[in-house]
Amino acid sequence: QVQLVESGGGAVQAGGSLRLSCAASGRTFGTSAMGWFRQAPGKEREFVALVRWSAGSTYYADSVKGRFTISRDNAKNTVYLQMNSLKPEDTAVYYCKAIQSAGNSYWGPGTQVTVSS
Repeated sequence: QVQLVESGGGAVQAGGSLRLSCAASGRTFGTSAMGWFRQAPGKEREFVALVRWSAGSTYYADSVKGRFTISRDNAKNTVYLQMNSLKPEDTAVYYCKAIQSAGNSYWGPGTQVTVSS
């Protein structure tokens, strides 16, 4: 089992920045990637960004490219999401996901991000 705890959410005005963190604990040895997803009220959960744990390759949704940056600290088993130039449409609950090479995946409980215009 892998436990994930997100932090760093909050309320910010449009154009502002937030940095989300997701700390993993437990059986993290087999982690192959970690990512961020978000779910706005009345909408389905959608992909935001992902980082390959060993290679460090990163992937982004088109809607956040150039504004969000995902990074990881292997020693701390932590993934970050730096969010700049935030827009009201970025308002959502942000979830961290750990993907293991064996095929298992785990979700964090989520952290709320609210961007006001």
